[in-house]
Amino acid sequence: MSLKMSNATLTYPDGRGRLTALDNVDLDVPAGRFVAVTGPSGSGKSSLLAVAGTLITPDSGEVVVGDVAVTGADAKERARIRREQVGFVFQQDNLIPALTAVDQLLLAVDIRGMRRSKHRDEAMSLLDEVGLADSAGRRPHELSGGMRQRVNIARALMGGPSLLLVDEPTSALDTERGRAVVELIARLVRERNLAAVIVSHDLATLGPGLASGVDETIELVDGAIRSRDTHEAAA
Repeated sequence: MSLKMSNATLTYPDGRGRLTALDNVDLDVPAGRFVAVTGPSGSGKSSLLAVAGTLITPDSGEVVVGDVAVTGADAKERARIRREQVGFVFQQDNLIPALTAVDQLLLAVDIRGMRRSKHRDEAMSLLDEVGLADSAGRRPHELSGGMRQRVNIARALMGGPSLLLVDEPTSALDTERGRAVVELIARLVRERNLAAVIVSHDLATLGPGLASGVDETIELVDGAIRSRDTHEAAA
């Protein structure tokens, strides 16, 4: 499964005119590839994630998730694609204070209308993958910031999405913990053969050129791609 955006353009009302959030953006993320989108505030990074994740339909251009042209789908079909194929890791972990780590993951199953009893093993396996098997019964206030973000990542992978979209996951973490989070995402992308896009201001944590870092860095400025750098993983 992959993500392809072709000439994607998105505008918003701005007084009497329109503000361009995305300007003819082309993006190709095949399965197993981890792409970082960087740029200053207001450059269009969050808009790119919203369009890629079917939350917003662009004014023009095409978005394809797997083999489905999302821009030609109706609202019901876009919701199905988002529910079944897309995992979101948000900037804020948005964990519910009263729920344990494993119940945070099972809540995602509830929202999809599935029986949580059939997915408890999946939830526990995911917590083990992110190094939190021993913390399954802890609530958010009992977890560090890095641990909460790991729960956030595991929750996004519930149900086995093929596309992972990650929004500023290190903004509330120091460099060391932020780097560990990016390394974790990179490992999961490769082990699960996901197509993944991360938007970030924090270039120090992305690890371009490392086996534990991103494969490509794209700079977005005023809604348009200014530069692309492909990175060879170090041996």
